[in-house]
Amino acid sequence: MIFLVDYNLDGYTPVFLGILTKLGWLDLLSIRFITLKEAGLSMDTSDRILWRFAQSNKMIILTANRNMKGKDSLEQVIREENTTASLPVVTIGALDRLDEFNYREQCVDRMIEIVLDIENYKGVGRLFIP
Repeated sequence: MIFLVDYNLDGYTPVFLGILTKLGWLDLLSIRFITLKEAGLSMDTSDRILWRFAQSNKMIILTANRNMKGKDSLEQVIREENTTASLPVVTIGALDRLDEFNYREQCVDRMIEIVLDIENYKGVGRLFIP
């Protein structure tokens, strides 16, 4: 599974990978983190384009910052375009707590749970973690 990492979480990608490696999950699951830049998207890409890109490329958006303001807000896009086959958007509930080791591990645990049970998470729209 590929997580498309929003610009506000770029610096945490190596941390998440480190936790996954330490726990042995990367030996069992194919999990990758791709930044917007690596995907060829700019930091100011609209939420609608971001969501469509992620869905068409079978990626889960990982964010902590997308909001509900405007006709192209992520929440509005999900309401308009989400289907039962759509991959969820995973939103870290407390960005300021990612400095806490236990919170980061809880977030990674939830990501693993979502990947392992992805069929049951399709169509839910947004998931707040941990």
